[in-house]
Amino acid sequence: MGIISWIILGLLAGAIAKILLPGRDPGGVIGTTLIGIAGAFIGGWISARFLDRPITNEFYDGPTWASAIGGALVLLSAYRLLFGHSRSRSR
Repeated sequence: MGIISWIILGLLAGAIAKILLPGRDPGGVIGTTLIGIAGAFIGGWISARFLDRPITNEFYDGPTWASAIGGALVLLSAYRLLFGHSRSRSR
């Protein structure tokens, strides 16, 4: 898969992660999108490096999608933990 495929996969993985973890994100849509892209890259790298699951050249490979979505979920959760309460919530 090329870099454009990974970016598209990351966009979709970020959207799926957002659906699985609903709520307000500190970064909004753009932050969630960037987290999805980074999650796809990190999830793919972890899958290939530590789980001995090489990333295939096919866009429609289930384990590739699972690792991308898993990476996006982990990054989105960490992002919410680190930056979720940094805004003032008083009205």
